[in-house]
Amino acid sequence: MIPFTIAGIQLRISAGVDNVPVLRQALDALMHRFPWVQMALFSELAAYGPMPALAQAPGGPAETAFREMAVRHKIWLIPGSYFERVDDRIYNTALVIDPTGEVIQRYRKMFPFRPFELGVEAGTEFCVFDVPQTGRFGLSICYDMWFPETTRTLAALGAEVILHPTMTDTIDRDVELPIARAMAAINQCYFFDINGAGGGGVGRSIVIDPSGYVLHQAGDDTELMPIQIDLERVRWERERGVRGLGQPLKSFRDRPVDFTVYRRESFDGSYLNSLGKVSKPVRGN
Repeated sequence: MIPFTIAGIQLRISAGVDNVPVLRQALDALMHRFPWVQMALFSELAAYGPMPALAQAPGGPAETAFREMAVRHKIWLIPGSYFERVDDRIYNTALVIDPTGEVIQRYRKMFPFRPFELGVEAGTEFCVFDVPQTGRFGLSICYDMWFPETTRTLAALGAEVILHPTMTDTIDRDVELPIARAMAAINQCYFFDINGAGGGGVGRSIVIDPSGYVLHQAGDDTELMPIQIDLERVRWERERGVRGLGQPLKSFRDRPVDFTVYRRESFDGSYLNSLGKVSKPVRGN
């Protein structure tokens, strides 16, 4: 058994204000009550809410505060995400901070929630990282999950746990829950889908194991969710199959088909092009 404890923190926050002190207080409370936690994960845009105008430069005050939190508690910290300004571009960025306070990965959301996440650039680099003597982790953000290629790629890169901060404050949370469960089973991995509450989302965070079983589903308010996982379970599932049955990662590896839909230069994209531009609906249509 390779035990590792991850705490999802579903926190009630306010949109458009500095929530970093609230995050710090929640992390302090978590570590006081559950000092065996080794990694903590907040929700998407937890620091300032969905306000690109509050974007920070890399190395700014929020990043500094999060690095201090990781060092204080000697944990791995994924503080959700926040809008990051790089030159004249804004990204939805999540940091991976190790227990020494070093930012070892900076993941930029590949699929901004267009047309609603306006003015936000898409990232292009996948994020996996290793926790020594434990295993490999992958990171994605919210709407990324709706494109199964993102989670499949992380799993194909060896990720055994997918960390997935989310900010869903809309009526489609009931659609996301089965997507998260499917991603865990299809890719034979743990999946931590952590949403916010209040101004940060409708809650209902969910954690799924590599067999597709729900380990925990939260309510709609603040909730601390320390969950011990076993990385050997992932390796067993990938060797023997989901619940001892299908072995989807091996079958994907051994596939006889090449998916031409991903070849922009040769695939007939006339139908997709006929759908028109991504745009917000207006009254009357």
